[in-house]
Amino acid sequence: MATRQIRRLLIANRGEIAIRIARTARDRGISCVGVYSDADSTSLHLDSMDVAVALGGETAAESYLRIDAIVDAAVANGCDAVHPGYGFLAENAEAARAVEAAGLMWVGPTAEQIELLGDKVAAKRAAEESGVPTTPIIEVAADGSTPADVSMPALVKAAAGGGGRGIRVVRGPEDLASSFQSASAEAEAAFGDGTVYLERYVERGRH
Repeated sequence: MATRQIRRLLIANRGEIAIRIARTARDRGISCVGVYSDADSTSLHLDSMDVAVALGGETAAESYLRIDAIVDAAVANGCDAVHPGYGFLAENAEAARAVEAAGLMWVGPTAEQIELLGDKVAAKRAAEESGVPTTPIIEVAADGSTPADVSMPALVKAAAGGGGRGIRVVRGPEDLASSFQSASAEAEAAFGDGTVYLERYVERGRH
């Protein structure tokens, strides 16, 4: 496989992560293009860039989350690649596809990997198939009942969640239905996907 060289990189982020990416890139002789919202027009990360592109807007949805604006800025400024940093578009499969469709390199996981790992149930199944130890998913019937031998506590989790949202610890079977309902509602509001699942809860777990 031929290796493509990155000469100019668009950093689709702000703050300390954008500064760190720019520092590493410039140490390797890579020119950096930064982006900013109206609210971030005087932000420190812009001092680390060779070129700064205004995305407009005050909120993230109006700026850093606009895939079309990010791709347009990268193409217009002769970039070879887009680095999403973390947050914002870093876990967005459509962003990865749009960048590659424009003929640019996406610095991160493939769109397929992002989609797989963005669904906790699918990711857990893939881990199990690869022999990676996981906490097992507990099957829940349509009426909300669980197998009689399920030990408590258990954990209700949003399949598409993150940041601690859409999670409920269930201490007893009597709390299961309400935990499913509240976790699902929170996940739907936060992620647009109310799918939840149940797994064994590990007390005082470390990672």
